[in-house]
Amino acid sequence: MATGENFTLLTDLYQLTMAHSYFREGKSELATFSLFIRSYPPNRGFFVAAGLRDVIDFLEALSFDAAALDYLKLLNLFTDDFLHFLSGLRFTGDVWALPEGRIFFPDEPVLEVTAPIIEAQLVETFIINQINLQSLIATKAARCVHAAAGRSLVDFALRRTQGTDAGMKVARASYIAGFAATSNVRAGERYGIPLAGTMAHSFVTSFEREIDAFRAYVASFPNNAILLIDTFDTLHGARLAVEVAKEMAARGQRLQGVRIDSGDLEQLAIAVRRVFDDAGLKEVKIIGSGGLDEYDLARFTDAKIPYDSYGVGTKMGVSADAPWSDMAYKIVEFGGRSVLKLSTGKESWPGKKQVFRGHDDQGQLSGDVVALRGEQIARAEPLLTPVLQAGKIAGGLPTLVESKSVCRDELDRLPEIYQAIVNPAHYPVQFSAGLKNLRDSIRKRALQTQ
Repeated sequence: MATGENFTLLTDLYQLTMAHSYFREGKSELATFSLFIRSYPPNRGFFVAAGLRDVIDFLEALSFDAAALDYLKLLNLFTDDFLHFLSGLRFTGDVWALPEGRIFFPDEPVLEVTAPIIEAQLVETFIINQINLQSLIATKAARCVHAAAGRSLVDFALRRTQGTDAGMKVARASYIAGFAATSNVRAGERYGIPLAGTMAHSFVTSFEREIDAFRAYVASFPNNAILLIDTFDTLHGARLAVEVAKEMAARGQRLQGVRIDSGDLEQLAIAVRRVFDDAGLKEVKIIGSGGLDEYDLARFTDAKIPYDSYGVGTKMGVSADAPWSDMAYKIVEFGGRSVLKLSTGKESWPGKKQVFRGHDDQGQLSGDVVALRGEQIARAEPLLTPVLQAGKIAGGLPTLVESKSVCRDELDRLPEIYQAIVNPAHYPVQFSAGLKNLRDSIRKRALQTQ
C-alpha cells in the first residue's frame, strides 16, 4: 500500500450502492461485522494473523477526497446529498482484533468492527483484501519455517508475487512468520526487515570464466560473499569456490557460503558439502533455492540434507498450494439486535464475540472457545483486543519484531499434530453455551418471521 495514497475507493461498487440505500432510508445505527475464515484449505491446521496494521492505517485515514467524489458523480448513480454526506465521512467506530502474529482457526473472529452501518459496510472490501492475503502468506511462511527445523529462511518472492503491493506484503508477512530476511530492498527500507541476497546467473555468465566472476564478487564483498555455483556444472563450481575461498583465507577473509539453485538439490547438497569438508572448509555454508516450499523443506529435513539455510520464493509468495481462503465479513449485530445469516453452508454466528484460548499444564495450547464478548471463560486467555476506539488507535501497537516474537512463541506452544505439513489434525474449537443459545433463539425467530 503506497504511503499517502487515498484508498477509500478501493472497494466493491455494491458497498457504495448499499451505503446509498442506507443513507436514503435513514439507517445510521451501529452495526457490528465479524471477519473470519469458514474452513481450512488443504493441509492447513492453523492460520497466522497478519495485515492488521494496514487495516488500522486505512481506517484512520478514511475519507473521500475531491477526486474520489468527482469520479462518483460521473457515474450518475448517486444523489448530490449522498455525495455531500460522503465528503464528511470518517471512520468513527471501534475495532477489536487478534494481534498480528497470533494464530487462529476456522470460525474464529479475527477482527470485529462496530460502527455506524455505512462506515462498517464501506470498509469490508479493504479489510478482507488486506487480512486475507497477508494471513495466507504468513501461514504458508510459518509452515516453511516449521519444515526447515531451525535453518534460516530468506524471502526471495518479490519478482513473482502478484504485483508490487503483494511483494511488499509478502516480505512483511513472511518476516512475522519467522523468516530471517528478505531480498526486497524496498521492504527493508519501509519495514526495517534485514536484507539478504547473493548473485544471479547473469553475473556469472557476463564473465568469460566462472572463477573470474567469483573473484570479482568477493573483491566487492569480502565480508559477506555467497557464490552461486550451479550456472554450468555445480560440482565444478564448488571446486572453483574452494579455490576462491582459499585465496580469501590467505588475505584474512572468509567465504560465507555458496548457493545451489537448480538440479537435484538433495544429491548436489551432499556432494558439495563433501567438496568443502574435504578441503577443510567446514565453515562455508550451503544455501538452497529454486522453487522450494514447505513440502521440499520437510523432505530435506527428514533426509538430513546438509543445507544451512534456504531462499524461498514463488510458492511461498503466492501461497501456491492454497492461494485463497473462504474469508468472510458478516454482520452480527445491528441497532443493538444480534443477527445471523442462515444461507446453506454459510450460516454465521451472531453477536459481538471474544475468543478464549486454553493451555495445558505444560503451557501448550489445548483448545479455544468462541464466546459472546461479555462472557468469561475460566482459565483461558481472551485473544481479541481493542485496537481502535471511536476511530482512534487504542494504546500502542506492537512493532514488527514484537509480532514476530509473538508468532514464534505461539507456534512453539502449538502441538506438533496441528503443525504437520501433510494432513494435520484439526485444533479443537468450541462455542460457548451463551453463544449457542443466542444463535438458536435468533434462528428460531428469523424462521418464524420470514
